[in-house]
Amino acid sequence: MPAWSDSLRFAFQPVVNLSTGAIVAQEILARPESGDVLAEARRDPELDGSVAAFAVRAAARQETLLPLHVNVFAATVADLGGLAALRDAVHRAGRLPWEVTVDLGPPFTHVPQRALLEGVAALRGEGFRICADGVGDGDVPLRLLVDLAPELIKLDASLLSRTAGVHAMRALAEQLGALLGVEGVETERQHAAALAAGAQLGQGQLFAPPSRRPAADVYVPVIEAAGTAATAPDGAHDGPPVRQFVRPAALLPAAASAGRVRGLLTGAPDVSGVLLVDTRGVPVRAVDRDRFLLSLSGRYGHALYADRPAARLADEPRTVGVDATAWEVLDLLADGERSRTGDDVAVVDGEGRCVGVVRLADLVRALAESRVEEAAGLNPLTRLPGSDAITAEVDRWIARGRHFALSWLDVDGFKQVNDGAGFAAGDALIREVGAALQGV
Repeated sequence: MPAWSDSLRFAFQPVVNLSTGAIVAQEILARPESGDVLAEARRDPELDGSVAAFAVRAAARQETLLPLHVNVFAATVADLGGLAALRDAVHRAGRLPWEVTVDLGPPFTHVPQRALLEGVAALRGEGFRICADGVGDGDVPLRLLVDLAPELIKLDASLLSRTAGVHAMRALAEQLGALLGVEGVETERQHAAALAAGAQLGQGQLFAPPSRRPAADVYVPVIEAAGTAATAPDGAHDGPPVRQFVRPAALLPAAASAGRVRGLLTGAPDVSGVLLVDTRGVPVRAVDRDRFLLSLSGRYGHALYADRPAARLADEPRTVGVDATAWEVLDLLADGERSRTGDDVAVVDGEGRCVGVVRLADLVRALAESRVEEAAGLNPLTRLPGSDAITAEVDRWIARGRHFALSWLDVDGFKQVNDGAGFAAGDALIREVGAALQGV
């Protein structure tokens, strides 16, 4: 009699960083060719855990280096023993737990909330990351969502037509320290709406459809002047949050040999460096691609280093917290050695574990675009922000759920100046008022 696994196939769909266009992870989707395994898995935690384990093994056969998203029903996580197969599969695949995000899916109704929270705490304690999936079209209670404190909240694309709801979820995500993603994106209009609402990640047919092999490239629409607000650092570190630019990190155990690092780098030309991490996922050494390969390519380089720890050819890692801004990363690079200015910077969570890396080129591009956008919004006479720039900034503060005050300055009798002395005199007066405001 054929087993249920004989008819189970898997497809991969990329998770895309909306700011950089980079693929940051692959979600593994179960695709039964016959029967209704997923309906049975919804009722059977052990079966659901076995499906998740099969998904990890399918990814291992594809040799993808990207982080993985694995779908699991909430009831399975509430059953503390339901994910033993997943843990074993991750270990056997040579994956580290923090490279795997558990996408927690509905239904949540009738799932014991205390048991669910205990299950999530156990997974998180082992290093797994948690995603609340299908928010906006599922049945997850808001109180439970807050208690779960997921690292990622995935919104259903249908919520994009309800702007207030998306802005509220963006504010909640910021309070929880979570990333915000949108799944099911099919049109460029939805992509623009997701970006405008502050979502960092996206999935859907627009970027790439699910496929039997992990996608290497995705389509991401180019949106002019889509940068985020960036203010020059006068003592305060404003600017776009670094989490918008996080790319997947290439991770290896701290004791990895130079030969193993070389194999990873030569097999993945787009990887610019490797982070060596301890058993908790905390970066302990950083390997730069160019300097490392140059050392190995020299005379006797391979013979000297190949079987020895790669840490000998590595540097101290540069790290920033996940709540840092782009300006803070630039400050970190500017204060370091000139030879390492172009190195990747590791982004770490509150436990010091690596959640990804940021590249200098991504930050410089985003800050340059925001400067152009900022300049375009200036009043040509006063060189102060005009109505469009002020409106955009107010929208951003509202989206973040932050309190603020807004005041307007009116020049009494200004119309009489224009009518009596002419528009040139009125323009001169505006410039004088602008200079006075800038002076104070």
